Amino acid sequence: MSELHATSFHWGVGWARAENGVVQEIIPYAGDPEPSQIMKGVADSATSSMRVTRPSVRTGFLKNDGGAGRGVDQYVELDWDEALDLAASHLDRIRTDHGNQAIFGGSYGWSSAGRFHHAQSQVHRFLNSIGGYTRHVDNYSFAAAMVVIPHVVGNFRTMQREQNTFAAIAEHTELVVGFGGISSRPMQIEQGGVARHELPGLVRSSADAGVDFICLSPLRSDMDAELQAEWMPLRPGTDVAVMLGLAHTLITEDLHDLAFLERCTVGFEPVRRYVLGLDDGQPKSADWAAQLSSLDAESIRSLARRMASQRTLVTCAVGVQRAEYGEQPIWMTVVLAALLGQIGLPGRGFGIGYAQSGVIGKPNNWLPWPSLPQGTNAVDRFIPVARIADMLLNPGSESTYNGEDLTYPDIRAVYWAGGNPFHHHQDLRRLTSAFRKPELVIINEPFWTATARHADIVFPVTTPLERNDWGMTRTDQAIVAMSQAMKPVGQARNDFEVFCGLAKRMGSLETYAEGRNESEWLEWFWDRTRTRGQGVGIDLPEFEEARAAGIIELPTPSNHGQVMYGSFRSDPDGNPLATPSGRIELFSEKVASFGYRDCPGHPVWIEPSEWLGAAETTADELHLISNQPPNRLHSQHDAGAASRATKVAGREPLTMHPVDASQRGLTNGDLVRVFNDRGACLAGLVVADSIMRGVVQMPTGGTYDPYDHPELGQLCLHGNPNVLTRDVGTSSLAQGPSPSTTMVRVEAINVIVPDVRSYTPPIAD
Repeated sequence: MSELHATSFHWGVGWARAENGVVQEIIPYAGDPEPSQIMKGVADSATSSMRVTRPSVRTGFLKNDGGAGRGVDQYVELDWDEALDLAASHLDRIRTDHGNQAIFGGSYGWSSAGRFHHAQSQVHRFLNSIGGYTRHVDNYSFAAAMVVIPHVVGNFRTMQREQNTFAAIAEHTELVVGFGGISSRPMQIEQGGVARHELPGLVRSSADAGVDFICLSPLRSDMDAELQAEWMPLRPGTDVAVMLGLAHTLITEDLHDLAFLERCTVGFEPVRRYVLGLDDGQPKSADWAAQLSSLDAESIRSLARRMASQRTLVTCAVGVQRAEYGEQPIWMTVVLAALLGQIGLPGRGFGIGYAQSGVIGKPNNWLPWPSLPQGTNAVDRFIPVARIADMLLNPGSESTYNGEDLTYPDIRAVYWAGGNPFHHHQDLRRLTSAFRKPELVIINEPFWTATARHADIVFPVTTPLERNDWGMTRTDQAIVAMSQAMKPVGQARNDFEVFCGLAKRMGSLETYAEGRNESEWLEWFWDRTRTRGQGVGIDLPEFEEARAAGIIELPTPSNHGQVMYGSFRSDPDGNPLATPSGRIELFSEKVASFGYRDCPGHPVWIEPSEWLGAAETTADELHLISNQPPNRLHSQHDAGAASRATKVAGREPLTMHPVDASQRGLTNGDLVRVFNDRGACLAGLVVADSIMRGVVQMPTGGTYDPYDHPELGQLCLHGNPNVLTRDVGTSSLAQGPSPSTTMVRVEAINVIVPDVRSYTPPIAD
């Protein structure tokens, strides 16, 4: 007999159909116009071989090996009390001997779409209950943008929330110039779930309404084929150079809007001097930009003239800023839009991160739903999220961040929950060395991810299908009363139960749980949700009625035609931006005062450490782009059917231009080795002309599977591109990740290699 249970994931809302206690499929919400195909992989991965079924401890940890065996050891299974006693005793020893600043609460990741069983919130609440922890700031997705945007136009979240909707773009815009494109791949996801995947249709509708799209990217696929975009393939890392070339044409041909610049911006003069080369002797002309980018100079000049003559929106994808000096293209996007003078007009100006999720560009309510309170962190130490390996490898060393001088703490314990740094982070061999430094690594995890295999103690936790929760996001049109559809796999427990067990042993249970069980916390959430709903004119049902309903629909958003910075444009003095001047800061005195040579007071072109235009680049080198795949979110559910269906030769696919493949004697479907001085991995080759010559593309998220091959040396059998990427901050300002600044070589495999092993649990016999 089938039962239906309401459920929510980052890529969709729907009903889990269970038979005899086993989920068979996820039926998408009926109101979803374009359900994500990723949902197909959820049900089968919930019971896959990658599940952690019992508390597990690394064999080397039991022998006091000092972390040397992390990533290679097998695990022995313990009962819950023994494992909790072991973890609590070590955590207590470390906080007593070294202070709570010696505990790093990692847990960056998307974890569950549920509000209560949100692993990152739960682990931070627990660590705060025992005295605090060293934390992280920002994220891997758009760290550079999060730091630089406040210096240029004010609050980052406000900018995100107020961006032009595609309904407004369809009505008012003639031309969208997209650096890094606008792809529907990431439109499948949102932190709290997506009930209605409307954004892809809205983007297509704008094209149907006559909006022209231009895709400036090494990948033609960075704009969907339905948009019929003009593709201008440029070398990776040269977006700023092209923007400067466009700006040069606008200024020298008197196409820039001086009245807008004088009224709504500050700092145009130093930008003008830089663009014209008045101080360094190098005009940033279209010819200069063409030499760097491989674009045609006249095409750059023609585009600048077209942008000035039409109602134009300039966009920059977040992938562009995940590169060395990633702050620069974000800042220069705003400068370019300001030169056009169209910021604050309907459907025009600039946009940052369109398609980064299923929300940006879609009408939404931005509702103030509650989150799990995390308590007070008594420790004031932090790192930028992407600098974890630096911190673990170099305790006591100094760094910079957004005008602050940082000293890395001496971390003795790492507690991770709801995330997988061996997916997010760069240079995985370096991260492996870093993870072997602390005395203790604990993780709460449903699956045997690469991070779980680098932990000392692994607590098995449930997936959303195995628990009750609330699925809600500030931007969606539904609230989901998530209902347990199946029993926990093996001995898995909720994160809340795990932390209750640890808190009881460490004397903080009352602070952590506040005397509530899961059901009482769900009522606590709903009481506050109803109150906040009433505050914005939304009446919600009583608790029991809401739980019985499963999916509760919310009012249709009314901000279809919102205009970003419209009130500011109409009255800059009465509606100032949250910048020191209250204006758009083309030049920032504050950033300039930091004295960072790699991020001065206005956007500039700085040659990347690795790129196709470097003098030392050899003919056999290719530029690697590692972007979000269409068939999973990061590495989640990589063992599921949706992810496995796209493997090539049993590995992650690597896309290469036909000419590059022919020069290397490679054909479609070949098993290849991708390598540089940092590492190597295997991949299955896809030959396609949708990528420019000299560039290869491999999606992120293949489960890391390191192996020492007797002939090839160490490599990832599966195809995780982060064995190749650089673990270097974007700049001294944001210190974000820079994976897109990566050169590689590719060669055919002519020796026997093992099959992928990452789907087999590392449990000792």
